[in-house]
Amino acid sequence: MDTKDLEYFRIVCEQKSITKAAHYLYMTQQGLSKIIKNIEKELNTTLLERNTTGITLTQTGEYLYSQIPEFLENYQTICNEIICIEQSQNHEIELLSSYGIIRLVTPECLVDFRKKYPQIRLVCHEYPDREVERRWSQGQGNAAFLVGNNLVGFPKAKEMEKFEIKLLVNKKHPLADRKGIRIQDLKGERMYLESSEFNIHELVIKKCQEAGFKPDIVFETSGFSLCHKMVQQNKGISVTVDFIFEDMTDSELVMIPFEEEPLYWITYMMTREGSVPNADVILFGKHVLKWQENIQKNHILR
Repeated sequence: MDTKDLEYFRIVCEQKSITKAAHYLYMTQQGLSKIIKNIEKELNTTLLERNTTGITLTQTGEYLYSQIPEFLENYQTICNEIICIEQSQNHEIELLSSYGIIRLVTPECLVDFRKKYPQIRLVCHEYPDREVERRWSQGQGNAAFLVGNNLVGFPKAKEMEKFEIKLLVNKKHPLADRKGIRIQDLKGERMYLESSEFNIHELVIKKCQEAGFKPDIVFETSGFSLCHKMVQQNKGISVTVDFIFEDMTDSELVMIPFEEEPLYWITYMMTREGSVPNADVILFGKHVLKWQENIQKNHILR
């Protein structure tokens, strides 16, 4: 068996049904049953009792289920450490970035790093916010840029910049003349919003729920640009942040701040150094922070 088999067994235990677990995993019931039988054969025991309502765990099944979290955590720690050693020895930096942050940091930051340190191989991959979090948690990458508000599980994340999230409307929209907006004012408005793979989606949904209503999201997308386009055509409203709005300057669009507690699009950087500090990763982190400092001082144009 491999660690993935154990993960499948864990999900079966949690779903209390092979059928439900197979659906959750996008697998066939027969394929999942075969994996469970193979584990039982290898351990020479019966882990599950099948019945008409689902499954129940045997004593050995209960024991295996109780040990899986710690085992997988230790296994992942070992794998992460091996990856860190390999990346350090090979002078490789794998950067995982949420969409939009390279635009904020500026591509020149990465170009300048490669120029100054040609012996270090820097590769960058961009994903939605949640995908960056998942891949980082799985041990991928040794540097990351991500977006969040409450990064539980990422205690070493260093805040870089934050931007106030504002309402985006067309000048012809009834809300366009407002100096400030309340979350309650979004009720009943057609909204274009980034998908649930992005932090901003969860933030807006949560604020609307706290205000006692469900927002009318007519379409979810993977980026700010389509939201801006739909608002430009006055097909609905959206939310945005200053530096995106400035890049997409359009005389038909207006940004309006929220009157209540401000909502923020916050960017963070994380580096994975392993038990033995990776000099290349430390160097990269310092380079990015210094670059950001120079942007703030207007020594570098964004």
